[in-house]
Amino acid sequence: MTLVENELRMLLIQRGIEPQKGYWALPGGFVQENEDLATAAERELREETGVTAQIEQLKTYGTPYRDPRMRVVTVAYWAIVPHIPTPKGATDATHAELIPVFEIESKRLKLAFDHAQIASDAIETARESLETRTVASRFCQPEFTIADLRNVYDAVWDTKLDPGNFQRKVKQSKGFLTPTPDKTPSTDKGGRPAALWAAGPADKLDPPIQRPEK
Repeated sequence: MTLVENELRMLLIQRGIEPQKGYWALPGGFVQENEDLATAAERELREETGVTAQIEQLKTYGTPYRDPRMRVVTVAYWAIVPHIPTPKGATDATHAELIPVFEIESKRLKLAFDHAQIASDAIETARESLETRTVASRFCQPEFTIADLRNVYDAVWDTKLDPGNFQRKVKQSKGFLTPTPDKTPSTDKGGRPAALWAAGPADKLDPPIQRPEK
């Protein structure tokens, strides 16, 4: 997943082979004999889209008949990438594209197999992770403003957080941010340059940041 113009998007491919040729799907494939699971997932992502990412295991899916060819158990992974160059479909994928999450959640796209469920689980995992983990900084460049970070929360949660409250919360969270000596460039509008921050050493948010109820 990544942000494009403050919109949460997910990388999908169009299948170039049967079954379900032409359907949108998550990048993936079968594990080779000499690979572990994570290595296989990284290879399939790279081969089908040209993208590399730091992945985390999401969930295992093993419902009978989820693949018409044979009994298949899928170990799904997810990743956050700050910027994805234009993806290019290759090998089993005829096309790769960053699809807005709202299109996936609205069921406008027909996804292959049970990939709609896997995509939904990944999206919700990202949203939950922003409450308890420091993963929001992964959407950002190495140095970012607190406004940049707030834009991540707004996009992933589809909300508008209060700037002052958000700044107070992230500064209170131990190890979330590390200050840098840099600031944003001055502009002709006369606004004060904003402080630039880097990701801190913590993985967990302490205290957590609660997602607003809808």
